[in-house]
Amino acid sequence: MKEVPTLAHAHKVKRYSGLMDWLTTVDHKKIGILYLISGGFFFLVGGLEALMIRIQLWQPLNDFVAAHTFNELLTMHGTTMIFLAAMPIIFALMNAIVPLQIGARDVAFPFVNAIGFWTFFAGGVLLNVSWFAGGAPDAGWTSYAPLATPTFSGGHGVDFYVIGLQIAGIGTLVGGINFLVTIINMRAPGMSFMRMPMFTWTAFITSALILFAFPALTVGLVAMMFDRLFGGNFFEPTNGGNAVLWEHIFWIFGHPEVYILILPAFGVISEVISTFSRKRLFGYSSMVFATVLIGFLGFMVWAHHMFTTGLGPVANALFSIATMLIAVPTGIKIFNWLFTMWGGSIRFTTANLFAVGFVPTFVMGGVTGVMLAAAPADFQYHDSYFVVAHFHYVIVGGLILGLFSGLYYWWPKMFGRTLSEGLGKLCFWTFFLGFHLTFFVQHFLGLMGMPRRVWTYLDGQGFNNLNMISTCGAFLMGIGTIVFLLNIVITSFKPRNATNDPWEDGRTLEWTIPSPAPEYNFAQTPLVRGYDAFWKEKMEGKKEMLPAEPLGSIHMPSPSILPFVMAVGLFIAGLGFMYGKGDYGDGFKAFLFNNHIVAIFGLAITLFCMFLRSVYDDHGFHIEVDEITGDKGVKA
Repeated sequence: MKEVPTLAHAHKVKRYSGLMDWLTTVDHKKIGILYLISGGFFFLVGGLEALMIRIQLWQPLNDFVAAHTFNELLTMHGTTMIFLAAMPIIFALMNAIVPLQIGARDVAFPFVNAIGFWTFFAGGVLLNVSWFAGGAPDAGWTSYAPLATPTFSGGHGVDFYVIGLQIAGIGTLVGGINFLVTIINMRAPGMSFMRMPMFTWTAFITSALILFAFPALTVGLVAMMFDRLFGGNFFEPTNGGNAVLWEHIFWIFGHPEVYILILPAFGVISEVISTFSRKRLFGYSSMVFATVLIGFLGFMVWAHHMFTTGLGPVANALFSIATMLIAVPTGIKIFNWLFTMWGGSIRFTTANLFAVGFVPTFVMGGVTGVMLAAAPADFQYHDSYFVVAHFHYVIVGGLILGLFSGLYYWWPKMFGRTLSEGLGKLCFWTFFLGFHLTFFVQHFLGLMGMPRRVWTYLDGQGFNNLNMISTCGAFLMGIGTIVFLLNIVITSFKPRNATNDPWEDGRTLEWTIPSPAPEYNFAQTPLVRGYDAFWKEKMEGKKEMLPAEPLGSIHMPSPSILPFVMAVGLFIAGLGFMYGKGDYGDGFKAFLFNNHIVAIFGLAITLFCMFLRSVYDDHGFHIEVDEITGDKGVKA
């Protein structure tokens, strides 16, 4: 580390390089890249697990993996994809883009932002350590009681699930709070709520959903941890617990989670379709209110996952009606996207191909969702492959296509290089066709009676050909993902020559600054004079935004290693609690674990870091005017 005194201030500028730079960064753009790398890694892990599931099911009575391993793959695929792949890639885009879209220099709490990433990462690593520590969780990604209680899941597999997700959940929760405060307090002058870009709106509603939904999951996981590690009786029916209670707690979190995942994708699609249609988003205010309504209704429908539980006709009818109501604001969004394209000057870039492909695919997922919302029909569909097909049409056909669209769209702003359009279009067609090949036929498998979560099936039931087609499609999706990775590698060797507005039709504030953005984002905070702020200036013949302030020195937060160390402490504490009960043979090891000394040591590390942060007053540093005028971009 080299410390350089600033020109006008007594405190020193901290500059790290190499690995230390990434371990200590509190810059939202770099944290966005860290989220992207880790989310991409877990996406590949979850994809490999999915391919192994499909290889096992490509023919009847296959023995590619054992039944127990299949249950582990199934559990880890769902858990990894939702909590460790989709969520961090969403946070990657939110970190990289939202502060730029609202004209902010950083998020509200940069230090907390770093804690959010490192705790998520520690939880994700802890969960995947289970593969090498005696067995992964195998009770399904929903971890239903009593299957997940010690009676039926004896080893440590479900412990990794319970503790890993608690640690990762801390990161998501503090991230959501951070973005709520950032969007409420740090918008540029003139950017009222009804002038915010649609992606920022969806990030805002998503953060609010995280704030209310994740505590429910945390409560459930803590209760399950007490059942498993400390002899609690929350969910164990033989001890007076209630297994249905877990279903309620899980789905009170789990259904808003679907909207936590899909709303940012809606925001991406709104930005991309508007940009590449060269038109203002049709019905902007109705889109905003539809987003708010979807967020609100998302909390009213959790028991539609429980129609076969036996809640009774009144509860089933109420949740059925509430579920169908969500189709209304979602339909508003679909029509607004179509009307935005109508009469527009459409360019079919890779980002726009993914966005346009998203629309009919998500409609199909929504239609099957309305089918599942009919409680009597749900008795037939429930726990069949029809539900698997519906879920993947929403999450993969919706969220993942949206994320691909956003990554191709904002890649130049994040990295200063534009991804290859040729490879991008190859990626789109292989992934898109592979997706429909994989999951479209699963609707029919479900209607023919194939139950989900089965390890194998008998010959002669009519499932053979459709399963074979589904597996071929999965490999095609895998090829599409490899093409995307190849595109990243090839592009990384090209010079960083992306302009401020590489698509030439940028409408929002992020396209007014260099690509990639400088450390301080905006040399002068922009003055926002309307919706689509940059487009408004362009239409008046201006090349850049009007500044809202004179050029001056910019205050920046100092990097810190404390968030990383805090996450390491929680990781150690998690392992300590998990192995707190065991027959170790070795007296010293038994003493350390059975008395929870390892767990206490891990918590002590985290608490000591919190203490240091409280007593050491770090004022950050300033970037002076001569640095700003000579600086062209962030050294990432």
